Amino acid sequence: MKAFYLLLVVFLCLSCSSDLGDFDNENDQELLAYIESHNLNAQKTASGLYYVITKEGTGVKPKSNSTVTVNYKGYFTNDRLFDEGKNATFNLQNVIAGWREGLTYFNEDTEGYLLIPSKLGYGNASTNSIPGGSPLIFSIHLLKVY
Repeated sequence: MKAFYLLLVVFLCLSCSSDLGDFDNENDQELLAYIESHNLNAQKTASGLYYVITKEGTGVKPKSNSTVTVNYKGYFTNDRLFDEGKNATFNLQNVIAGWREGLTYFNEDTEGYLLIPSKLGYGNASTNSIPGGSPLIFSIHLLKVY
């Protein structure tokens, strides 16, 4: 009987873990639908991040460990705002992977979007007002690189 319960637990764990992997495909489909519905010219990176440059800046590009100052707004794919910041300064080592990678495509004074799958955002865990597995959209103006 113990073996049966052990097998049941292992089966349930494997079933749950395979569902978590489905976020990659679901997130990509959701981000592609957002890109299409908003008529964006997005570039996809090897990690699954999409980025859009709407106004090219001329300053330096940050590295993944640079400190930056940005104005930003964070949205879900239904266009609901969940966060925003003005003149927010932080080191890219202290932010989600999607920002750490995505901002390296922006020069100072560049404006654009980062479309971030959950694996490069907050993953499968819910964080504050962000449900687990959520792809995120950020409108960003990179003001300064230090």
